[in-house]
Amino acid sequence: MARAETVRIEGLAELNRALRELPQRIANRGLRTAVYAGAKVIRDEARHRAPKAAQSLGTKQPSAGTLKRSVIMKHIRELSGGGRQTFYVLVRQGKKYRNQGKRGNLSQDAWYWRFVEFGTVKMSARPFLRPAFDMKKNDALTAIKTRLAERIEQAARELKK
Repeated sequence: MARAETVRIEGLAELNRALRELPQRIANRGLRTAVYAGAKVIRDEARHRAPKAAQSLGTKQPSAGTLKRSVIMKHIRELSGGGRQTFYVLVRQGKKYRNQGKRGNLSQDAWYWRFVEFGTVKMSARPFLRPAFDMKKNDALTAIKTRLAERIEQAARELKK
């Protein structure tokens, strides 16, 4: 199965002090939007790397582009709060089928993503999630830092008013 990877930024004492000076609600919201910006960078790269079928695979198969559309990011509230925000970049795999009336049941989610990412006995792996993280983790950190600096400045201006 996929291994969750955590990126921890340490040594930002000035940032921590600035966040503590802000009201808790504003600090959490600013941190959440900053981490969202970083997760979005990785999600967009994973969508770009996700393979897309060249043609329709048949009436009972997912339409071309289902895997790309199913790469999402999700805010995890249970793991967030207290100066920490958690977002997962993952592949949606809720309902396997949806009712399409006369057309029958078609898959709406890319429940098969793990076969593509890790391969099977009959199919070689075509990873897209791990390479997306590896390629964009530094860009994601830059996006987080930039967005957080913007939000702190914006909150400070609002507090001065």
